[in-house]
Amino acid sequence: MDRVADCFVAASRTRVPFWFFFSFDMSSIPSETKDDVHLLCSYLENFGQSERMLHYAHGLLVSTFAGERSSFQQPTLDSAWSFVKERLSSAIQSPIHYVPSLFIDPELYSKMKSLDGAFNWNGSWPLHLDSDSPRREIECPVLETDMNHITKPQRTWNKNWIYRGDDWLFVRRWEQLIAMRDQIDIVQIISWNDYGESHYIGPIKGAQPNSQAWVDGYPHDAWLKLTAYFSRAFKEGQYPLIDKDQIFAWARPHPRNAVATNDPVPRPNHANLTDDKLWVVVFAKTAATISMYGKGDVKVVDVRAGFTKLFRSLEPGDGIKVEMERNGIIVAECSPVEFKFEARPLVYNFNAFVTCS
Repeated sequence: MDRVADCFVAASRTRVPFWFFFSFDMSSIPSETKDDVHLLCSYLENFGQSERMLHYAHGLLVSTFAGERSSFQQPTLDSAWSFVKERLSSAIQSPIHYVPSLFIDPELYSKMKSLDGAFNWNGSWPLHLDSDSPRREIECPVLETDMNHITKPQRTWNKNWIYRGDDWLFVRRWEQLIAMRDQIDIVQIISWNDYGESHYIGPIKGAQPNSQAWVDGYPHDAWLKLTAYFSRAFKEGQYPLIDKDQIFAWARPHPRNAVATNDPVPRPNHANLTDDKLWVVVFAKTAATISMYGKGDVKVVDVRAGFTKLFRSLEPGDGIKVEMERNGIIVAECSPVEFKFEARPLVYNFNAFVTCS
């Protein structure tokens, strides 16, 4: 509760227009008895009247992760969450707009009167991929529903697996969402500081869940800058004009088939789904030439104004060096000295090193 209060205090000190909503993790919050609702109510009683709380449609927005096993001593799942909504509404004297991520058959959503919407958790990850998937589907996975997550749930918290994030997945998902923005009410990025799962987009700060070995030294802040651009395009319905030449690049620190020399944890599942490539996104004010350097060669590509997705293969010993040239002048360069593609890593690390010019 104290950390939540800190968030509202920090928000009160800025003029930046943003709002909070509560998403309760029902996989860890008790929800068997009627009295268990008091914990949820306490958060809204303390903060529900804040001007920084997000109101959507007809009420105060509330979400949950899971909750399909919550009963609150009610006879059905629908009546359980109707009970919670009524108690939350009474706590703050305001209607509740409840949009959870329930891991149930999506066909049941329309039959539940307690729901005001549904959040497609893991909706952008290509969870359905495996070693037998067609190469075309591995490289260009469709924007799936939650069905694969529902029918093939992870049965353990032992998270030694990877989801394929190659082929500029973060950018491509934004492009797909922008193209279908008229069908989507809200986009959630649920990866601000999930260091344990390696898909954070915020700075590396604060406590970690013993993930320092694969997180420290692997910044993702550049993805936050990409988020600013693409989220604006989603909200406004058109891509903003590029007013600054920039290069964004990311890569894993070692080949997918590398054998760690001193790691008690085995190579993660699905490691063979990823590729040994440097992924590059270029923001160019006008036409330019991009040079992507390897240890022994350089890949040169001409790009037009706007944003362009590029890649080059990585070999052991390669670093990251990408230049943008226009009229014989280097207008942007991305060349972090701290990155090197290692042939023989000490331990496995399939996290991305993300950088920008």
